[in-house]
Amino acid sequence: MAPLKKTTRIRGTTREMEYAAKRLRREMTTAERKLWQELRRKKLLNFKFRAQHPVGRFILDFYCPEKKLAVEIDGKIHSRQKERDEERDRMLALYGYRILRFSNEDVMNNLSAVLRRIRDELEKD
Repeated sequence: MAPLKKTTRIRGTTREMEYAAKRLRREMTTAERKLWQELRRKKLLNFKFRAQHPVGRFILDFYCPEKKLAVEIDGKIHSRQKERDEERDRMLALYGYRILRFSNEDVMNNLSAVLRRIRDELEKD
């Protein structure tokens, strides 16, 4: 028999990170809401996605646990923090996470291409 889980924490998150994730779910950007409408309820190839999913000290915009795939939507602030984002992606990759990044503009102006790229990644082994 497997031992009982002692905590409801997700991958080493803190209570503060969980609260922050809940707040971010309530306050999604327009681009995040637009993409979420296409990912939620297994709409894309029947894969489950989570919105604003905490992992350790990070919060992933969208996450497919079955494929360990994170989808990040980058606003203008990300143009000023490229090194920080690259380091974050490297750290997540060490744990087997794959990260796709799209700009707000990509989502707002070319959603079909964004969904096609996510679909392609989901179909990989």
